[in-house]
Amino acid sequence: MITAKLIDNVWATRKAESLNGLKFMLAEVIGGSNEGERLVVVDIIGAGIGDRVIVTTGSSARKMLSDDTVPVDACVVGIIDEDCQFK
Repeated sequence: MITAKLIDNVWATRKAESLNGLKFMLAEVIGGSNEGERLVVVDIIGAGIGDRVIVTTGSSARKMLSDDTVPVDACVVGIIDEDCQFK
């Protein structure tokens, strides 16, 4: 899993039928070696632009949907309320 900040909505009027009804957003990775990388994520929990979120990728992202054959590679699974600092 990775942490990211949602920075915009992504609109796709033409897409695979199995993607209809899904909310797409543009996320920017925060922290780690991939910081600054951007990816399109599916939001299934109602997050919004500016939210810091937890994103799962790969087969774990597909399992978050009702049908794990949907071609999704990244999915928002949590909204970060507060960062913790490990010492």
